[in-house]
Parts: sequence; structure tokens; C-alpha cells
Amino acid sequence: MPLTLPDVVFKTRVRDESIGGDNPFRWQDVSTDAIFKGKKIVILALPGAFTPTCSSTHLPGFETHYQAIIDQGVDEVYCLSVNDAFTMFQWGKHLGIKQVKMLPDGNGDFTRGMGMLVKKENLGFGYRSWRYAMLVDDKAIVKVFSEPGQADNCPDDPFSVSSAETMLAYLQN
Repeated sequence: MPLTLPDVVFKTRVRDESIGGDNPFRWQDVSTDAIFKGKKIVILALPGAFTPTCSSTHLPGFETHYQAIIDQGVDEVYCLSVNDAFTMFQWGKHLGIKQVKMLPDGNGDFTRGMGMLVKKENLGFGYRSWRYAMLVDDKAIVKVFSEPGQADNCPDDPFSVSSAETMLAYLQN
């Protein structure tokens, strides 16, 4: 795993009322520097939008504990997945996510650079992110809580160390 974050460009969609209509969004490229430089950020990375553990526990946990995490001197919390911007937006909307920012890594460039890209062909997912949570300070990786057993086509979906509660306990100590 690298000591600093990989430099990539995230393909995001942002609301732009000047567009009008049912889809008032425009494409916006956002660099690693724009998100992480000079900031303390918590990232939760997970295999996929609308998947069981990601939707029932992992992302909702960070939404629930968002303010407590921010109160520990964190500037922002991002949810990263190897999904496109449209899917990430709809998933966040479906779950009622209001605070955690959704960060699409549609091509898996960031995830690959982190050494966290795994095959999930056994589930028909293609390449996805391994599940982890990470504290980053000014692009430097401070702490990573990566689920055990990282492997291509892992037969299960471990979720024991990358929770919001684990991150919050770390930040409080």
C-alpha cells in the first residue's frame, strides 16, 4: 500500500441549476489534490452500491456517526466505490445519505493505485474495491482498517474492522 494517495481524476456529477430539467447535473473532473490536499479526510471504501453489507451497515454507519467523526477534527467523510457517478448518486439518494459525500471511482483508478482493486467475478461484479476505511491527512495515509483476507474472488464479504465505530474509536484515542 502506498504512503500517500494516488493522483487520479474522479469523474463526478454536480448539481447545476442553470441546466434545468429532470437531470440538472453536469460532469466535473475532481483531482485527488482538490479533495485531499490540506485536509483531514476519512474514506470508507466498499465493493458496491446497492449491495447488502454496504447498504445495510457500512455506509449507514458512517452516516450515523458522521458528526462524531467530524468532531474529532476530520474535515470530511467520503464513501468510495468502483461505481459510476450516476449509480453513486442514486444509491446515496435511496439510502437518504445527507452528510457523507459519495465519491465514484468508476474506472477503479484510485482503488488500483491503493492496491485495493480485487476481482469479484464470482459474483458477476468484475473489478471492485476491497472493503476498508482509511484516515488521510494532507494526502498522507495515516491509518487503514482493511478487512482481512483480501483476495480475488473472495468467497465471503468480511466486515469486522472497517466500521464507523472502529474509525471513531481510533480518532478518539
